[in-house]
Amino acid sequence: VQLQASGGGLVQTGGSLRLSCAASGRTFSNYYMGWYRQAPGKQRELVATITLGGSTNYADSVKGRFTISRDNAKNTVYLQMNSLKPEDTAVYYCAARSQPIGKYEYWGQGTLVTVSS
Repeated sequence: VQLQASGGGLVQTGGSLRLSCAASGRTFSNYYMGWYRQAPGKQRELVATITLGGSTNYADSVKGRFTISRDNAKNTVYLQMNSLKPEDTAVYYCAARSQPIGKYEYWGQGTLVTVSS
């Protein structure tokens, strides 16, 4: 499956952005999806995941502020980000896997989110 992330940009502290990740090539509804991020000089970290049935999980650092969702009809997964903080600045990647656990098999190219203070 090919993944194309979009929606990043520059936003002020407290602002919102919605990231999108469009999938193509395989049946999107068969894939477990996730969003990761990597800040400058830091390791990549898992931000949020969503299962085939729509169950979600979040990193503690984004709980209550970010929402992951999927639209299988549009082959797209979203990450709604509210109350953004400077520490949310990172390149955000979407990822897909065909199994409920294990490594993500497919990755998007990343979209940069910059939160100014």
